[in-house]
Amino acid sequence: MSKKDLTTSIIDRKNVLNNNLAIPEIYKAIGFEGVMFEKKFRFTKGQLEYFYEVDSRTIERLLAQNEDELSASGYEVVSGDRLRAFKQVIQGSTYSTLSKKDKESIITSPSLGLFTFKAFLNIGMLLTDSERARQVRSLILDIIIDILNQRVGGHTKFINQREEQYLPAALDEFSYREKFTNAIDSFIEKNSFKYSQLTDKVYKSIFKEDAKEYKKILKLRAKDSVRSTFYSEILRVVSDYENAFAKELERAYHDKGEKLRLSEAHQLFNDFAIRAEDMMEASIEDARSKMASRDLVFRDALHSKLEEYVKEISEEDFDKFLGEQSMALEKRLDQNRDVFKRLKDR
Repeated sequence: MSKKDLTTSIIDRKNVLNNNLAIPEIYKAIGFEGVMFEKKFRFTKGQLEYFYEVDSRTIERLLAQNEDELSASGYEVVSGDRLRAFKQVIQGSTYSTLSKKDKESIITSPSLGLFTFKAFLNIGMLLTDSERARQVRSLILDIIIDILNQRVGGHTKFINQREEQYLPAALDEFSYREKFTNAIDSFIEKNSFKYSQLTDKVYKSIFKEDAKEYKKILKLRAKDSVRSTFYSEILRVVSDYENAFAKELERAYHDKGEKLRLSEAHQLFNDFAIRAEDMMEASIEDARSKMASRDLVFRDALHSKLEEYVKEISEEDFDKFLGEQSMALEKRLDQNRDVFKRLKDR
């Protein structure tokens, strides 16, 4: 996995902070004790100055320049009852990372800026003139890579299949795919290229890449199935798209009274794609964003034609593919043996 430049990319920084599986491991690895307050580790500005070996003006400058980002990651100013409660926590307690001067400043202050551990890391990802911050960034990326490899056994190609919704989406997709290929067979004249060409047109319409381009980006082998690497949301959009075009083919066949030539099917698809882009705009945009964003983080694969759709990965997505609810497809198949038996017996 390539090293990200956390100092310049807010999306990469948010992806670190949203990875709740990695945050506890990073805290342990850094070994810089925070003050437990309201069930979260908190850090004062003085602690950050000491750890990152910078002056207060540097921290204040980052707070002013990145106010929204740091607030979102957990920085806040406390006063009143909450500040009194925080003072009670530190009074009589020994925190090796809190200097005597820092404690005295806290006791006499009418308000206090506090950083959660995520905000603490956020500062480290923004600091460009701190050797300690550079070391933290390197540590962060190493731990994230290690956790990803531990969870998927070093194989991210089929990380999509670890999601709970993958199996039902794959079953639905199999049924719709059959309708699509049956329509191509029934309503288009015999041609060796009709299945691959029309499938590629579906892919290019949804995520702007044909099967060959997609395989190259994900470094898939020739025998690897493209669809077996799709996330559940992508499978559902592809299914809807192919199902709708299968109905278009059937209508065109009945209107003509005979099978379509492949060239006619291509023109029919071009007209259909324009309408589908309008009718399915939200789901197509969402599919592009999920494919581009997840593949960049989980597979270290950049879809250059979808670069504008890259967004941060949510905490829910990290849990979905790496958390306790995720599991290898083989295990999920074993758990759903009865489901497959019922399908077979239908």
